[in-house]
Amino acid sequence: MTQPETLPLITPPVHQARLFTDPAEAVMFLKALYAEGTGFLVGKFNDIVAGKVPDARYRAFYPEIRLTTTRYDQADSRLAFGHVSQPGTYATTITRPDLFRHYLEQQIGLLIRNHSVPVSVGLSNTPIPVHFAMAGRGDVSLPQNGEMSLTLRDVFDVPDLSVTNDDIVNGERVTNMDGSIPLAAFTAQRVDYSLARLAHYTATSPEHFQNHVLFTNYQFYVDEFEAFARAALADPDSGYTAFVGPGDHPITDPDAPLPPLPRLPQMPTYHLKRGRNAGITLVNIGVGPSNAKTATDHIAVLRPHAWLMVGHCAGLRNSQSLGDFVLAHAYLREDNVLNEDLPVWVPIPALAEIQIALQEAVAEVTQLEGFELKKIMRTGTVATIDNRNWELRDQSGPVRRLSMSRAIALDMESATIAANGYRFRVPYGTLLCVSDKPLHGELKLPGMASAFYKTQVSRHLQIGIRAMERLREMPLERIHSRKLRSFDETAFL
Repeated sequence: MTQPETLPLITPPVHQARLFTDPAEAVMFLKALYAEGTGFLVGKFNDIVAGKVPDARYRAFYPEIRLTTTRYDQADSRLAFGHVSQPGTYATTITRPDLFRHYLEQQIGLLIRNHSVPVSVGLSNTPIPVHFAMAGRGDVSLPQNGEMSLTLRDVFDVPDLSVTNDDIVNGERVTNMDGSIPLAAFTAQRVDYSLARLAHYTATSPEHFQNHVLFTNYQFYVDEFEAFARAALADPDSGYTAFVGPGDHPITDPDAPLPPLPRLPQMPTYHLKRGRNAGITLVNIGVGPSNAKTATDHIAVLRPHAWLMVGHCAGLRNSQSLGDFVLAHAYLREDNVLNEDLPVWVPIPALAEIQIALQEAVAEVTQLEGFELKKIMRTGTVATIDNRNWELRDQSGPVRRLSMSRAIALDMESATIAANGYRFRVPYGTLLCVSDKPLHGELKLPGMASAFYKTQVSRHLQIGIRAMERLREMPLERIHSRKLRSFDETAFL
């Protein structure tokens, strides 16, 4: 980045890297380094807003974690993460250690335990963009007219899109600029970018997101989720502590209203909170694979424990009835939005732990088991398409492909969410509800739709919630399948 020659460079004090064998102490030092750097940038920004003429360029650096090992340590072969595969130096930049405290303590602890070496915590050589330094802070002064008297990039570092990418998680970067090997799937600047996008698209702060995420494509599920959340808050034994909707105002009283917004965000999001982020987040992504990709692209940096799609679909078999459930065991990807990041020839496997949790949740809620369960649920391939009006095209092409794939249902989001889960190493699953059968002349009429939604949405959402509660009871090492890991993986989950 070109710097004006007339301005010297000023940074916060430089700290020597320190070695840690206690993950909690390592995270405390990360927090201190990050707070000093962002505080420095925010202070200088506030000075300029107050009218001070800058006499320098101001720069602070992200903290980083490093691990060096000289041995081929044999970690527990059942573990999908928490260890490196060969000797070398591994590093990753870190942002918002306050937000990721529990995650960082867990990942650092696994490294120390599996390799019997300390981790190094210090400053990286990656500047913190001033935009990201201000995230989550209440001490930022903004110009009243929304305009600055100078161009920010002349004084501060700003986001650099050339390094804000998915080259690590896509397997396209083997080493960092300094020769070290990536320790995590996302760099600090990539994480910061997504945290900002999440706040924009969902109108909720990243800290409210829970580790178990449900995606849906209809507002009816939001209404049922709010009803479930209020009932949970009224039950002192539920373990849930607060409910947050767009606008970022937590409520703990089951009868308290959610403050209304002048307009809803693009992807209204609701969080039923529990200690250590063990609750459930529901995201109404609306219709279409582009929205599904956008939401999962950014939620992935939070490293959720699982995400599931619970929405409506078109049933493709004459034997299906409106209201039947579809448990996806495979995906036909005709959404096209991930072709550049994950080629269509990459198989998207079903994950046993997720499939079992969903099937058991269906059985529990419907009170049906075994062969009787087949009356209301089919397992098989779900096709995801990017053309909402696919029925209006010549039927020979689409229908032939659907038949050859043995697809049993079609929607516009599920394969995208599953494929991005595979790509980002986030356990995924899909349970859909048949809302129409266009190939068999069964389309929803207004009256039919109302009755359908009233009877089916509540039960469907209960199944999704119960599946997430089952997954919450599992050790994280069991949920994160080795199927999601490639030959040479980052140590961090």
